[in-house]
Amino acid sequence: MILILNLKLDFSELASYIRGRTRAYDSVVTRETLIEDDLGVTGEEASELIHNFARKYGVDITKFDFRKYFNEEPSVFLSPQKVAPFKVAFLEKAILMGRLDEEVINS
Repeated sequence: MILILNLKLDFSELASYIRGRTRAYDSVVTRETLIEDDLGVTGEEASELIHNFARKYGVDITKFDFRKYFNEEPSVFLSPQKVAPFKVAFLEKAILMGRLDEEVINS
């Protein structure tokens, strides 16, 4: 059973937050925007984004699997691996539910 904790969420504020944190100021951010593929956020930058997001919105990320959704830092020695798409919509759901994990992402 999923309990929705925060019923007050203005998506435009979340989109603005994402644009600012990713320095994608001119990008249109929608619920379908992919953090890695569309905004180019990967590796340490993705980790920082998710951790800062969790602090700002009071979201528990202790069960979030970063490696499933984000590649490591780019390297000439490592090829990017195929990761699952991570949409801005997942962050919106995480705010509403107070946590970011597989159950929230797949709900």
